[in-house]
Amino acid sequence: MQDTHIALAHGNGGRFMQELIQDIFGRHLSNPDLDTRADAALLPGLPEGEVLVSTDGFTVQPLEFPGGNIGSLAAHGTINDLAVAGADPRYFSLNCFIEEGLPLDVLERVVGALGEAAAEAGVRVVAGDTKVVRRGEGGGIYLATTGIGIRRHGLDLGLDLIQEGDQLIVSGPVGDHGISVMLAREQFGLRGDLQSDAASVLPLTRAVRDMEGLRFMRDPTRGGLATVAHEIHKATSLSVRLDGPAIPVRDPVISVCEMLGYDPLYLACEGRVVAAAAPDTAAAILETWRALSEGREAACIGHVEKGPRPVIMTTEIGGERILEELEDDPLPRIC
Repeated sequence: MQDTHIALAHGNGGRFMQELIQDIFGRHLSNPDLDTRADAALLPGLPEGEVLVSTDGFTVQPLEFPGGNIGSLAAHGTINDLAVAGADPRYFSLNCFIEEGLPLDVLERVVGALGEAAAEAGVRVVAGDTKVVRRGEGGGIYLATTGIGIRRHGLDLGLDLIQEGDQLIVSGPVGDHGISVMLAREQFGLRGDLQSDAASVLPLTRAVRDMEGLRFMRDPTRGGLATVAHEIHKATSLSVRLDGPAIPVRDPVISVCEMLGYDPLYLACEGRVVAAAAPDTAAAILETWRALSEGREAACIGHVEKGPRPVIMTTEIGGERILEELEDDPLPRIC
């Protein structure tokens, strides 16, 4: 392509659009199952197992941030939604809404990162669509993905399976993604070298998903860890008690949150897993995760009990803090 920026003609279905799709999307996402000329994808024969489908949209701002960009974020987000359900992701569809004036080198990096992240997880992009909107009508680029995964028959995970006494484990520090994106915006005159935790959680989920006593897994994205705890309460009518000192949070995240009034427990993570399991299984999960590079900072952070309050956190001095359900979005457009 000779162009350097997106024009409205790149979305009109004509020659420029075809060149865009072939030269960027086709090149980065190329695989035997991707036919950029077809209106529907015929998936190859799938191995025996349950077919799971997940769909998501991504509007992060800025488009590129320390540790990733909107392309890798979209791939990892869809991979992770399937992974925590116990599935192996296999196929994606991809919808791109591009704003007129977006530099093509930015699009190149975004699509390249998405293709690389998908390939690393063994995922093929098999269908997609591209639209271009007028300058000022979008945020550079929005992405929407749909993922298809396969889960073995008999693997049952869900909020409704959680029982009194079950333990909660998180695979690593929380709040990294939210604060790294916020710092990348430079809205508050703050800078730092904190990296987003955006990554595939497949190694973590594959390592433990067949353990007897595992009840549930979730990636704590929008609303963070506290929102997952409230989801557990709503599904079980049990109280979630978090152990504040045990929850891993990096010092830079704590510092920024203290300065700006954020709470890391409500900030999005994009490469973490929260699991609920029977006590003996929780200990095995913790040991297994800590043996992996992706989970070396995993921690047991609380348990589920009978009680009058939805979510309580024990503080460092032995007191209790009630964690209310999130209402306002503290950091919009971070995923």
